[in-house]
Amino acid sequence: MSTAPTDDMVHVTRWHWGSKEWSPFSATEMERRQTELRNHMAAASIDACLLTSFHNICYYSGWLYCYFGRKYGMVVDSENATTISAGIDGGQPWRRTYGDNVVYSDWRRENYYQAVRDLTPRTKRLGVELDHLSVDQFRALEAAIPGVELVDVGASTMWMRTVKSTEEHDLIRHGTRICDLGAAVCVDAVAAGVPEHEVALATTQAMVREIAASFPFVELMDTWTWFQSGDNTDGAHNPVTNKLVESGDILSLNTFPMIFGYYTALERTLFCGHVTSDEHLRLWEVNVEVHERGLELIQPNARCCDIAAELNDITARTTY
Repeated sequence: MSTAPTDDMVHVTRWHWGSKEWSPFSATEMERRQTELRNHMAAASIDACLLTSFHNICYYSGWLYCYFGRKYGMVVDSENATTISAGIDGGQPWRRTYGDNVVYSDWRRENYYQAVRDLTPRTKRLGVELDHLSVDQFRALEAAIPGVELVDVGASTMWMRTVKSTEEHDLIRHGTRICDLGAAVCVDAVAAGVPEHEVALATTQAMVREIAASFPFVELMDTWTWFQSGDNTDGAHNPVTNKLVESGDILSLNTFPMIFGYYTALERTLFCGHVTSDEHLRLWEVNVEVHERGLELIQPNARCCDIAAELNDITARTTY
């Protein structure tokens, strides 16, 4: 498809360069995901969906976009699945997409919406992610496709993603294995006088190298380590700093390999050299008790709310 230009520039086109790249998910798995979405669309009288979030585009196409001031999307109708990408990304989105891809240029501000119109010519009801679109984006989409009813598919797609397939389990297990590897490297790197960032760098590099060695082809992006010491541990999302680790510091270790858009995490509390006080040790042991009880409670048919209630009760009884 190439939208007829109003001047000498192409506004929407296809760049099918190279070959489709290796994916951890089979064609059967990707068809299952797209079919499940189409079944929901048919039941809800939705003609097509425009997915816009990182998670949904990655889940239904296999392509994880890099947001850099441009809009991205994926249109799924009863027969086709097509991602929408910016020219700056070249042919990479097509190579990663299970389905087709169209590319819009920056020559006109509305080219993204031209691509949406091209892919939804007879759509009356369009599924969108209301939990992802800003108010401005929602209004711009309404203006771009007048007369089309926009209906939410954010909640329904979330529940589809929640139930993991066997192939997803396999990939997640790779992630947990690499979490463990990163944590071991982190522990080995910790010593009094070593700055936080050096511990984090060693940990992240080890995980990236293991990800690269574990798959025939993989995009290496977004894997990281949170490692905090002393006062920096008071916030779970405090950034890594150049603070020097001190003997007796409480330490927060968090390893996060990101593999084909799938996130796994290992989070642990440690101490450098020795435990600071008996109270520190007591609270650490409470956390261990909660963790171990949680492992016991996670069973088929268990509810997250029930597990959380029991673990909260342990914390309340033993902490205060």
